[in-house]
Amino acid sequence: MTNTSLFRGALFVSLFLLAGCSLKQDMAVQPKDRPLWPSDFFTDGRSARPLVENTVARGSVANDELLVPKDSNAFPLPLNMELLERGEDRYKIFCTPCHGLQGDGNGMVAMRGMKHPPSYHQDRLRQAPNGYIYDVITNGFGAMLSYSAQISPRDRWAIVAYLRALQLSRNAKVSDLPPDIREKVLHPPADQKPETRGESAPGGKTE
Repeated sequence: MTNTSLFRGALFVSLFLLAGCSLKQDMAVQPKDRPLWPSDFFTDGRSARPLVENTVARGSVANDELLVPKDSNAFPLPLNMELLERGEDRYKIFCTPCHGLQGDGNGMVAMRGMKHPPSYHQDRLRQAPNGYIYDVITNGFGAMLSYSAQISPRDRWAIVAYLRALQLSRNAKVSDLPPDIREKVLHPPADQKPETRGESAPGGKTE
């Protein structure tokens, strides 16, 4: 290859690279408005445009329908097994990293050095209204950020329902259980009784 060919090849590559740099720079300085920048294009001088009249933001209707005051203990959805199972599923995905599977604040994130959240089984949170827990999921509290973007309003209530089930599992009285379950707890079948070492055997001998 002659020197002339090499020179032409290098010149072509240089022109190609310069064209690319020029295009990249043009993209960087293209006309645009950043959030809250003023604008001469619109009569009100604002680049950020207000919502179109009579429009409804996606998700806002669902938020309104399922919203209750923070101090309210109302529950806007029917409680059933399907809702509890959905709440358990969403809780395990979004809540267990910090709050733990049992809701005791010993999630994997907390165990690795982050601040431990309070246990759901303490009296303050057991007595907190449903609306308060829903509000914390929606807007965050303390070190906890808002989960309104990740969890839909219905799923937030499903998580509230599951949290109440978790709390009840630690604090339920035997007298509160349905008769069939109460009987199993008080008089479990022989094949389900735990083995006890040193227990008296027939004839007065111990194992």
